[in-house]
Amino acid sequence: MTTVQLRRYELYPEVVDQFLAWFDDVLAVRGEFGFKVEFAYLNRESSEFTWAVSHEGDFDAVEADYLASPGRANLSQGIPSWFSAAHIAKVDVIK
Repeated sequence: MTTVQLRRYELYPEVVDQFLAWFDDVLAVRGEFGFKVEFAYLNRESSEFTWAVSHEGDFDAVEADYLASPGRANLSQGIPSWFSAAHIAKVDVIK
């Protein structure tokens, strides 16, 4: 079974480009855990970044392993706060 998580961040406008460069590193580490990025969109006008990540199998267990991993911890070191709000939810794929 595939689970999809939709993630939407309200980025601070002054860090959008830095965030995008950092996001490539996030994708690499998530990929090590079998996550697949379904899409990623940036609305520069509103500094809103929306993406969806999926995983076959037990999403919650693998997400917990990812969040506890050294690779994920390294991603967070010395990183400023990128966003004022994050909206994260599991969603159903309709089409």
